[in-house]
Amino acid sequence: MAKKVRRTANPRASKEELKGGLKALFRQIDNAPDDTASQTEVVKELANTVANIPLDQIEVNPHQPRSDFDEDALNDLADSIRIYGIIQPLTIRRMAPNQYQLISGERRMRASKIAGLTEVPAYIRLAKDDKELMAMAVVENVQREKLNPIEMAISLVRLKDEFELKDQDIASIIGKRRSTITNYRSVLKLPEPVQNSLREEEISMGHAKALVGVKDKDLIHHYHTVATEQHLSVRALEDLIKRDKVKAENKKAPKPTSKLPDEYDRVQSNLQERFGIKRVQLKLKDDGKGQIVIPFNSVEDLNRILDVIEE
Repeated sequence: MAKKVRRTANPRASKEELKGGLKALFRQIDNAPDDTASQTEVVKELANTVANIPLDQIEVNPHQPRSDFDEDALNDLADSIRIYGIIQPLTIRRMAPNQYQLISGERRMRASKIAGLTEVPAYIRLAKDDKELMAMAVVENVQREKLNPIEMAISLVRLKDEFELKDQDIASIIGKRRSTITNYRSVLKLPEPVQNSLREEEISMGHAKALVGVKDKDLIHHYHTVATEQHLSVRALEDLIKRDKVKAENKKAPKPTSKLPDEYDRVQSNLQERFGIKRVQLKLKDDGKGQIVIPFNSVEDLNRILDVIEE
């Protein structure tokens, strides 16, 4: 049975007690075979343990999904940390004795350094490999630190490409639908100005999804400008794109021209007048054969046409 470690939330637990307990747990991990129940027990214990870790022992996660850190926001957070401390512990990965790697919480770590802290509270995880570390980083950031859609998309692409995961695997890891994964990755196909707009939250994922469906880059820029300048809702942007697409298709469609000789054209006009249907067509082939097309809209309309024929 693994030695129990008191959490820092317990006021009776001193730092020395906590450090001693952690060392005992790590010794058990280092000495136990990978597949033992003992190691599993220790890992579970560490996952629920908050320890104060020196900042100089924590290195930045190379797979960190988050890339944008607003300096003003960091200074505001640093001011808050000076007064209230860190409310939400960081999540780190143990690499070796006195060496850790950040999984999530880089914003809090940066602000802590600005605030002058020398150590921070952290959950300790034991990632087996880089794939698991990357997955942990994405999940932790999704759950605790709001990633902008571009950061999310880049993280998902890295999970897919660097670690050869399928969309369904990624969806299971981060708890989202497979279609959501596809939508996030597709926004990276958008032009850079549009991606920046999404990153700055000038447009939403819904707007981006609508723009992804537009094939022409110039049109994408056009719709993006209209959406931002006129503050269009997602529905309004979708309707605009749809209307313009219909107009373009109608414009390209060749207008029907009558190639019928005059005498046949007169016959067609007489048939249209007789049946009261403008869409009656007399189709003629080069060999003199042809057909008369009389469309109808309902059973009643068909009966009316039959009555005319039988007169």
